[in-house]
Amino acid sequence: MMLESIESVLIQNGLMTAFALVALLVGFSYWIADKWTGGHLHGSAIAIAIGLALAYLGGKWTGGQQGLADIPWLAGIGVLGGAMFRDFAIVATAFGAEVRELKRAGIMGIASVLIGVALSFLIGAAVAVAFGYRDPVQISTLGAGAATYIVGPVTGSALGADSSIIALSIAAGLTKSILVMIATPLVAKRIQLDHPHSAMIYGGLMGTTSGVAGGLAATDPKLVPYGAMTATFYTGVGCLLAPSLFYWIVRSVF
Repeated sequence: MMLESIESVLIQNGLMTAFALVALLVGFSYWIADKWTGGHLHGSAIAIAIGLALAYLGGKWTGGQQGLADIPWLAGIGVLGGAMFRDFAIVATAFGAEVRELKRAGIMGIASVLIGVALSFLIGAAVAVAFGYRDPVQISTLGAGAATYIVGPVTGSALGADSSIIALSIAAGLTKSILVMIATPLVAKRIQLDHPHSAMIYGGLMGTTSGVAGGLAATDPKLVPYGAMTATFYTGVGCLLAPSLFYWIVRSVF
């Protein structure tokens, strides 16, 4: 009877339940990062890895399509992890940047975004072709997924790609995000990633907002707004170019 009452309260306050669960998960992840890795692996990377594992287990357990969100008392996770809160977090992070530093990026900042989007798309498309894909829609969707896990589904939806291809594009983007998050603090000193200007160029080249933000947070938290700002522009540019210009180029080749 008590368990039923607790479950009822959790279901009625689904969003608060999701916030509490995510807070516990993040706290546990940062504890692991501090105690087990000595700070070399950022807590955000561990939290994302655990979150993906829990989503997979939740999907296998319920047989549903939304991972843990298919469990009634965890349905709030579907809202917390939705587009609204994602976009709010990105915008809130970007507001921490100073306009003076953004102006200093100038042409290099713009060029880094364009180069980053085009290079990521090219690599993703090349891998898709190497695995036997020849349909322009599929190649473009997978190429866009290599840019970010947001650009991939946006492109796939715009071009009418199959849901399985869209899922693959999301997986490619998530893999890139985690790799960038883990690798950033390891290579920061070698590439002189130690000031706002370099952070903006880095964010423009890498593009994955969550990966860049997590990696920069492990390197120097003061750099996060600058990298996140250009990474956000990267996502927007990718959503514009991938289903239009890049798709037209792929279609002309295949």
